[in-house]
Amino acid sequence: MTGLKMTTMTIEEMAAARERGESKTDLAVLRQNQLAGIEPEDDEDSPDATVALRETIIRRRAGRPLGSNKEQVAIRFDKDVLEAFRATGRGWQTRMNDALKAWLKEHAPG
Repeated sequence: MTGLKMTTMTIEEMAAARERGESKTDLAVLRQNQLAGIEPEDDEDSPDATVALRETIIRRRAGRPLGSNKEQVAIRFDKDVLEAFRATGRGWQTRMNDALKAWLKEHAPG
């Protein structure tokens, strides 16, 4: 080991640490390498950890999984309706979706 400690920071936190002189990470070089498609070298002390880290990063990509049948839309509901669903706790959006599906089963044109 090199004695270095790995930490997780946002881009803004890294930039602020760099400005305070607390980081030696050159964000401009990282950005240039990223745009040029240059991958960082494997960690010579632990090449298996480098591969595992890259695999984890790939799995943690942001956004919905491929094949999702969900669509994001902007819609307005009465405040009391939203408050009632939100008051039911985590998963309120799924319960709201289920309630709309149930309504459609009873009221869909046949």
